[in-house]
Amino acid sequence: MEDSYLRFRITPPIIGSLFDDIEHKTLSPLSCLREFDNHWRVEFDLPMVGKKDIKVSFDGNYVNVEAKLKQKYSEEKLGTITKFEYFKKSISLPEKIDSKKATAKFQKGRLEIKIPKRTAGNLIKIN
Repeated sequence: MEDSYLRFRITPPIIGSLFDDIEHKTLSPLSCLREFDNHWRVEFDLPMVGKKDIKVSFDGNYVNVEAKLKQKYSEEKLGTITKFEYFKKSISLPEKIDSKKATAKFQKGRLEIKIPKRTAGNLIKIN
């Protein structure tokens, strides 16, 4: 069973990645951030993407996801057709994270990243 969580919170992503980027042919995927006792879980919807085409990186407390679409996705708005080639999004996490211990899995178009929280302080052994 998953660790029980203290609170459930969906945190909005940073403003720069809320919208699709027509100039760079990049879509902003749907995402969800959940807080548990000792970790964060971030989920991204990445349809039309292969596992080998996903890149996950960390920059401080930001988790960055980039993924290349298997084929271009076309969208028409106001008579203009735009062809998108990538998903890209960055999400800021509210607390210090331990990115070196993060794990990820990808199934059926959904990327799930589990990021442990960094704990402060040291344990003292009692004799």
